[in-house]
Amino acid sequence: MTIADIRSATDAKMNQSLAAFQNNLTKIRTGRANSALLDSIHVEYYGSQVPLSQVANVSVLDSRTISVQPWEKGMGAKIEKAIRESDLGLNPASMGDLIRVPLPAMSEERRKEMTKLVRNEGESAKIATRNLRRDANEAVKKLVKDKLASEDDQKRAETEIQKVTDKHIAEIDRLVAAKEAEIMAV
Repeated sequence: MTIADIRSATDAKMNQSLAAFQNNLTKIRTGRANSALLDSIHVEYYGSQVPLSQVANVSVLDSRTISVQPWEKGMGAKIEKAIRESDLGLNPASMGDLIRVPLPAMSEERRKEMTKLVRNEGESAKIATRNLRRDANEAVKKLVKDKLASEDDQKRAETEIQKVTDKHIAEIDRLVAAKEAEIMAV
């Protein structure tokens, strides 16, 4: 493995970490309806637990309402129960085949909890990025120890890895700030 391989592998892993962080942010409620909010809900379907998106069409009706349209007639009650029992604090209402999930307005206290949660997620993503930097630097040091690279190469590689790390941490900070602004704006 060369220094260039280590650098590109580290960048790819950091991009994956950033994508996972962005995915986690979509699940945090902001007060505005978002169909991704229900992605974590699983429904019993013929004896096994399946994601809600595999048994129903989930869409956004307006800024405060999510609609769930089951694909089978008998699934409405099970979907309603799964949404009600989730830890999201939602109370679905059935209207024939359509299930409407109104999002209650967020209190100031709840907004503060959500911003704290966003910051914790951001800090976890930064820690993951720093751990990837440490692993890459250790891999470069091993190349130097095995005499496959010079110490000058090591210094250059560590500088480049630090630049990639700084870029990813700045992006995490930007995403955290944008999500906090979204929570406080609604």
